[in-house]
Amino acid sequence: MPAIDAQDLADRYIGMWNDPDPESRRKTVLDLWAEDGEHVLLPPQQMHDQAVALGFATAALEARGHDELHARVTRAYEEFVAPGTFVFRLQEAPRQVRDVVTFRWEAFQREEGQVTGGGRDFLVLDEAGRIRFDYQFPD
Repeated sequence: MPAIDAQDLADRYIGMWNDPDPESRRKTVLDLWAEDGEHVLLPPQQMHDQAVALGFATAALEARGHDELHARVTRAYEEFVAPGTFVFRLQEAPRQVRDVVTFRWEAFQREEGQVTGGGRDFLVLDEAGRIRFDYQFPD
């Protein structure tokens, strides 16, 4: 695996969620993720509990491949960032062990001037240094 700058990777990753340019977001998805990369989101507790009550073994939400990943990032941008409500930013410096990079992020609410959410990402990189698995754990 090539040498990876974990800080650069995390900065580009967070920047992608805030990027207003759809083509730039798509390019970043292509650059960051492996072609068969996956983003797996553990949903908020209420959604998880409802899914389990309906008989689902897990309520994890998944996006696979560049098209689904781009759609996921775009939807998050449109819902949270585009209206001017939130901006996503790193909360702590990323840490790396071999092919794993992890970091905490936060959602900063612009109008109130405060952090209103966040979570942890756990990225597993492939042999080319691109994201193969992105496990996201919102708080």
